[in-house]
Amino acid sequence: MIEDLAAEVFGGFVRREQRGKGELYLRGLLLDDKRKSKQPISERLGVDHRQLQQFVTTST
Repeated sequence: MIEDLAAEVFGGFVRREQRGKGELYLRGLLLDDKRKSKQPISERLGVDHRQLQQFVTTST
């Protein structure tokens, strides 16, 4: 289900890694937690917060 939503939202991105980071960010936003900033999301998902930061600042 999240994969389908991510494909719909981020499917227009040319680069595969952008689509993957978009899916990670979307997963983080949908988690049951009050803190939705990049640092807590990346900690819960077990990824480097710089990956999400780069996605948010460089993706159109």
